[in-house]
Amino acid sequence: MQDLQELLELAISTAEVAAVMLVDKRPADLGVAYTKSSSTDVVTEMDRASERLIVDRIRAARPGDAFLGEEGGETGGSSGVRWIIDPIDGTVNYLYDLPDWAVSIAAEVDGEVLVGVVAVPMRGELYTAARGQGSHLVRVDGSIRQLRCNTGVPLDQALIATGFGYAAELRARQAEALLRVLPRVRDIRRGGSAAADLCSVAAGRVDAYYESGPKIWDFAAGALIVQEAGGSVGGLHGAPPSAGLTMAAAPDLFAPLHDLLDEAGAASG
Repeated sequence: MQDLQELLELAISTAEVAAVMLVDKRPADLGVAYTKSSSTDVVTEMDRASERLIVDRIRAARPGDAFLGEEGGETGGSSGVRWIIDPIDGTVNYLYDLPDWAVSIAAEVDGEVLVGVVAVPMRGELYTAARGQGSHLVRVDGSIRQLRCNTGVPLDQALIATGFGYAAELRARQAEALLRVLPRVRDIRRGGSAAADLCSVAAGRVDAYYESGPKIWDFAAGALIVQEAGGSVGGLHGAPPSAGLTMAAAPDLFAPLHDLLDEAGAASG
């Protein structure tokens, strides 16, 4: 049995080190290393540097673990632990020096995410969760707050976070779905980082989140943080969160949001 506290402390310390590096070492002339799904879906040299730092630091402490990183792909291990890493979630925000980008690190044990940490450095915030132990927001001043999702919010009063992909066809489908969703809710917010959006659900800053297109490294840590704050995370019709659709909300809002997104054709693939 893995020691959850050991995994959590390693994820926290590693996210903090990566966050400091990304802030302190960010070059003034930060450029694009390459693009992925489209010319607007960018990867910077700092994404790659952050992932190298995270993997190297964890591997030094736990050489038998496996890794799945957005930039570095997957490497195997023998311990039953796999680390799921997004070195900069919200790279375009980072490129433009906007505050909503995050370092996301999750630890999966025998296929179940048991630890999740999301650092949002420009807001001085660190979100943490361990399965069965709740989720917390640690601020730069050292204060700690246990997180709870908003409850008792009707769909038409819900503030919903969402995101958009970079491929033109996906964006077009997302826009069509949004036209059906927007008139039925309080309003929509688009921050640019799935990990940060999920943490906002856990913290009660928004009532729900949905997006088609996110990958496991985008939501692995944030989903656990929401669940440990009393929220539900999933896809349509009982499916797990996936690139097809990931949604998160308190249980009493999750069901009506699910039905609205199903009706709106919000899922992709």
